[in-house]
Amino acid sequence: MRRALLFFSAAARTVRCAQLDPATADRVRGAFVGALVADALSLATHYEYDATRIKKFYGAIDRYYAPGEKTGGTTHGVGWGARNFHDGNGNGPAKQAGEQTDYGDYNLLVAEHLAATASPPRPFDVAEFLPRWREALATWRSWICTQTRLTYNQVAQGAPVSSLGGNSNAMSFRGAALLGYYDDEDAVADAARKASFTHREATALDGSEFFARVAFRVSRGAAPRDAIQDVAAASSPFVQKKVAQALAKVDEATDPAQPLSKEDFVDDLALTSMARLWDVGKSEPIKVGKASPTEGTLPGAVYFIVKYDNLAAAARANAEVGGDSASRAVAIGAVLGAAGGLGAIPPELGAGKLVEWDRALALLDRMPLLRDDDSGEL
Repeated sequence: MRRALLFFSAAARTVRCAQLDPATADRVRGAFVGALVADALSLATHYEYDATRIKKFYGAIDRYYAPGEKTGGTTHGVGWGARNFHDGNGNGPAKQAGEQTDYGDYNLLVAEHLAATASPPRPFDVAEFLPRWREALATWRSWICTQTRLTYNQVAQGAPVSSLGGNSNAMSFRGAALLGYYDDEDAVADAARKASFTHREATALDGSEFFARVAFRVSRGAAPRDAIQDVAAASSPFVQKKVAQALAKVDEATDPAQPLSKEDFVDDLALTSMARLWDVGKSEPIKVGKASPTEGTLPGAVYFIVKYDNLAAAARANAEVGGDSASRAVAIGAVLGAAGGLGAIPPELGAGKLVEWDRALALLDRMPLLRDDDSGEL
């Protein structure tokens, strides 16, 4: 699991790349845009932990909605009360239908950095990324998580890059655009870990690396379930355990002989059964299977990817479960977007509906593996 760290022990190592063939390029574009689509679809119910309430107000989530659009503009973040978690932070209007949560915004921000540092392409450098990150936070309209606030203060106080971040086990995958920058799985994995610099706990970083490797392999032609199993086999014991748990839960949820398959809220029950209750001393225990800790997010995302094997279907089902749905969404969208390419995105979730559609494609066109030039190896 530490191959990526060893691979880039020398910061000045040259990154070599060449243009991708059209089919692979389409899958790479699908991975990045798919992550944004799934994230935007989760915006309405992000941090709403009651799946029955989601179904009552929204039914099937088959289009984009503003945060809490059908529940009075708020969602129920367990322990934090009912609020709009994407209200603009005083930096502008609240997020609207088709916009991103903080997870999607982080993926866009990393993509902006990659596009700006594409000539020549190089290993991801947190120190080089920090000025752009700090500038973006000054006008950030999404939720700003605790670890981001902590890291921002650390940077302001002059802390070295090596000590940045908090020991949070919340997974924050930000590397969907990396597939168009590096044509090397270890380089993608290394950059995905570094882009998650605000969350330095081991399982959170392992989760980001896991989905980066899976998305990379799928974008290069592997089937999602095969990539998940193969990457897990070479991963940490934690990842192996969580992937095995998710695959077993998919089998249980899709077996007509099993009681779980007959439940109305089968996906909600599947996710909450894969992690403990977490009494954090707030108003009520958090169902970790639906929250941000990697012990729930990783198997939850794997569950949706494997069970549905379709970007739109998995993204919709994920949004209907709620909780920290966006954390799962970016991983789900990257993997299944890589599987189906841009064609996996239905018109009702695509151009003219996803607010960042044009900007996302423009950023991708600046990636070393995707830009339209004849420069060859860089």
